[in-house]
Amino acid sequence: MVLVSCQTLKLNKAQANPKVTEKELAEAPKAVWVNPHTPGTYKHFKAEKSYPKTWKTYKNASLLARTNSSNSWVKINLKLQRAFLMNGNQVAMDYPISSGRKKYPTPTGSFRIMEKIKDKRSNLYGKVLNANGGVVKSNADSRKDSIPAGGSFRGASMPNWMRLTGDGVGMHTGRVPRYPASHGCIRTPKAITPIVFSKVRTGTKVIISSGRAPKPTSSSSS
Repeated sequence: MVLVSCQTLKLNKAQANPKVTEKELAEAPKAVWVNPHTPGTYKHFKAEKSYPKTWKTYKNASLLARTNSSNSWVKINLKLQRAFLMNGNQVAMDYPISSGRKKYPTPTGSFRIMEKIKDKRSNLYGKVLNANGGVVKSNADSRKDSIPAGGSFRGASMPNWMRLTGDGVGMHTGRVPRYPASHGCIRTPKAITPIVFSKVRTGTKVIISSGRAPKPTSSSSS
């Protein structure tokens, strides 16, 4: 961290020039923080004051181009609400996610992608429609909410579905506020999920934890 302080400069000036008043010193601007890392590097991205709450995504373009289903894995950090597409021990992409809220916590541990479906609808959560197609209940649970005569249940859209558990937890495109908001799944931004989907396969390792993000290596910080 680098601090450039106008106040420090004023104090030095005051020592050299006794005519500088206390009022002038009090009105001196506070220290200005300057990111010490090279713009575009992972270290610079993580050092920004908006991290990890930022909606922005970091991409190591050259590493991402070399990342595929044979060398990739995914790390998800619930505390940071961010995920990392990894190539070995290097971060190819660092992006925001939204995991399960308190009532529907996302499980932690080591998982493998069990299935991939490009266009998927939830079997559990969605909307209950009446015979005319009108919404009777949004945010419905197919296991609990009854369907009126002639009506139907329409599952929530979950594009680029990557299943992690047998009971329905997976990664998919969805709304990503910067806090846990899902029924347990890991939602990812619309622009990011297709990239992750294309870089993994059935069997790819996914580690979900509440620990710290992986530290950038010298290779991944370029």
